[in-house]
Amino acid sequence: MFSYAIADNAYRMMCSELNNHLILISGESGAGKTEASKKILQYFAVTCPMTQSLQIARDRLLLSNPVLEGHCAKESSINDKNDWTTVSNAFSVIDFTEADLENLFGIIASVLHLGNVGFEEDDQGCATIPDTHEIKWIAKLLGVHPSVLLEALTHRKIEAKTEEVICPLTLELSVYARDAMAKAVYGRTFTWLVNKINSSLVNKDFTRKTVIGLLDIYGFEVFDKNGFEQFCINYCNEKLQQLLIERTLKAEQAEYEMEGIEWEPIKYFNNKIICDLVEERHKGIISILDEECIRPGPATDLSFLEKLEEKVGKHAHFETRKLAGPKGRKRIGWMEFRLLHYAGEVTYCTKGFLEKNNDLLYRHLKEVLCKSKNVILRECFLLAELENRRRPPTVGTQFKNSLSSLLEILISKEPSYIRCIKPNDRKEPSKFDDFLVRHQIKYLGLMEHLRVRRAGFAYRRKYEHFLQRYKSLCPDTWPHWHGPPAEGVERLIKYIGYKPEEYKLGKTKIFIRFPRTLFATEDAFEFSKHQLVARIQATYKRFLGRREYVKKRQAAIKLEAHWRGALARKAIQRRKWAVRIIRKFIKGFISRNKPLCPDNEEFIVFVRKNYILNLRYHLPKTVLDKSWLRPPGILENASDLLRKMCVRNLVQKYCRGITAERKAMMQQKVVTSEIFRGRKDGYTESLNQPFVNSRIDEGDINPKVLQLISHEKIQYGVPVIKYDRKGFKARQRQLILTQKAAYVVELAKIKQKIEYSALKGVSTSNLSDGILVIHVSPEDSKQKGDAVLQCGHVFEAVTKLVMLVKKENIVNVVQGSLQFFISPGKEGTIVFDIGPEEQVYKNKNGQLTVVSVRSKS
Repeated sequence: MFSYAIADNAYRMMCSELNNHLILISGESGAGKTEASKKILQYFAVTCPMTQSLQIARDRLLLSNPVLEGHCAKESSINDKNDWTTVSNAFSVIDFTEADLENLFGIIASVLHLGNVGFEEDDQGCATIPDTHEIKWIAKLLGVHPSVLLEALTHRKIEAKTEEVICPLTLELSVYARDAMAKAVYGRTFTWLVNKINSSLVNKDFTRKTVIGLLDIYGFEVFDKNGFEQFCINYCNEKLQQLLIERTLKAEQAEYEMEGIEWEPIKYFNNKIICDLVEERHKGIISILDEECIRPGPATDLSFLEKLEEKVGKHAHFETRKLAGPKGRKRIGWMEFRLLHYAGEVTYCTKGFLEKNNDLLYRHLKEVLCKSKNVILRECFLLAELENRRRPPTVGTQFKNSLSSLLEILISKEPSYIRCIKPNDRKEPSKFDDFLVRHQIKYLGLMEHLRVRRAGFAYRRKYEHFLQRYKSLCPDTWPHWHGPPAEGVERLIKYIGYKPEEYKLGKTKIFIRFPRTLFATEDAFEFSKHQLVARIQATYKRFLGRREYVKKRQAAIKLEAHWRGALARKAIQRRKWAVRIIRKFIKGFISRNKPLCPDNEEFIVFVRKNYILNLRYHLPKTVLDKSWLRPPGILENASDLLRKMCVRNLVQKYCRGITAERKAMMQQKVVTSEIFRGRKDGYTESLNQPFVNSRIDEGDINPKVLQLISHEKIQYGVPVIKYDRKGFKARQRQLILTQKAAYVVELAKIKQKIEYSALKGVSTSNLSDGILVIHVSPEDSKQKGDAVLQCGHVFEAVTKLVMLVKKENIVNVVQGSLQFFISPGKEGTIVFDIGPEEQVYKNKNGQLTVVSVRSKS
């Protein structure tokens, strides 16, 4: 939220005062500087007026991070596939060609392969490369000859006055040459990549523009082991801290004194003494390091440390093990020195300082890289470098010069500051380490800043600028003030109503203490500006409106006259047309039943058309739908033909949609209709109940029964109740129909098998009961008698049985009672009756009585 506020203030000040601004974000590593910069960029992306070129620049800026940032090589929280997609998209947006990407990836791969190059020492103490496999890959990727690269890594070219001598390198020097080549290739390629991105972001509009700079720089670093890199980073932070002090604490208090404003000075720590310790010419640490790198004779990191002790040992912010007291000695190694930075003490290990500061690339290797076929590498290593015989500047000197250039840019702009405070060292959310936070507040000088801001003035401007902006608020200064600016400002603020404690008048500037005073003035200015604009607009609009009104009024009078005449003529024509049409239709209606003639032709055509158009919304949807739109008398014959065509079409459509399975079921329904229609109660209700292939799954039949009838295919099965021939006791059974016989099954037993050849007939009642009797021949000694069954699906079961038996007229629908065969010479009787509820029982006469409820149909 604070980042948005600072970005908003900088943007508004830039737009209103037309000057360049800078937002400097500082803090320790991990304090949230990058996140703050992202928030600011998001704000500008939403706030700034968007054009196509600005949209492209914004996308390129936001996508430059994936291109420039070595996430961790292996991390569970990182999805390499998604990251690669992001990087590829970023390259395409930043306007990289396929050739650029191929050359860039080739360089990166060559650096990785360089790390795999191994050296061995021969008998003469010279370095050799036993395995040239990596050399071939590097040469292919960089576009150089393998033998030339191999020689450059193991030999050094020394130029005399008239000749060149190539001498072999020792093992240590070859390793140094390999590492120097890897650093140079990677470092210059990274610089090329940054320049490429910057060139894609350059504003092509060369008219004068105001800008807002955003600086998100690496934070202060303190590790267990701090080397040359941390030394440079912390030196940069010292310079930025000095800039902040110069532009705020020191400059603001000096301005009050110079303007004659009454002020009590506030003491603060000025870190210029630390910056001088590092960068002072001929005396600073960087100068001493450069001297050690270029002096003749053997120079080591230890000799560099000794030189520091000799030249800056007495400095209050410098310590070594040798110079420290008894307590401090234990915490400083023999190869280490300690600097007392503004942020605290940091101990640096001098191992590698000379090597990293030198970072020299042998001329022999530079010649190889300058002749590379890789386009990017040729841009990074120019042939002009070979003509320059001067020693290149050291890394420390390059860093110092680059930092000086950066500070010159920062000084030229109006600054805003964001100080990021790291809450804890463990990167845990909502956790604040009080000691760590207080330490950062102290060394950043935030308390001193607060004191200066609280005691000072929130806003100050030169009299000329203040008067030019707000002169419209006072009648005496508007539109022009002809006296001294200071008097004009004094007249202006008195008219506005400033209180004495709200402002001070300096020699050249006005100082406003409270932001609310400035905000009130700004609000009044906006209101006044709108009033002036509104007044000018109103006067001009009144003039334009009056002139336009006169023109329109004159034109409207002419148009109204012509239009009224046109409407009157049109109305007469419509009335005449309406009279003709009405007269014609009246004649047509009177003669509608006569043969077609000119008098009724149009009327009949209209009636036909109207009927056809209405008929399309009243067509029957199904075969059973008998509705039809009633036709007029003259269209009865045509209506009958259309109705027949519609019915035929519905029938064809219905027949085409019938599946084979449904066709078979309908055939069974036809057989059922032939047997039971008008003869048995409940038939009508059964029409809407579809037949199924079987009411018993094969899994519900006992495996022993399946084994006994395995030679026959089961066609149908249904649960039934069988009534014993003696006593008429009800038994749960299964009726199974195969291709050859009907089986009455009890669990694992076949109680009765009735072959279709021996089946004499099937009897049911005319009532709604489910009783069916399968009659067998009394002469058949294999049969025990007729099977008396009760089935919940009697229509379906009887139909399936009839279709399997393939005999005509075997079903007998009886009324009152029926006789059935029990045993040779003995018969039984079933009496069918109607009652209030369904029941089956043996009556006093020893007969089976079946009571049914009368069907409502």
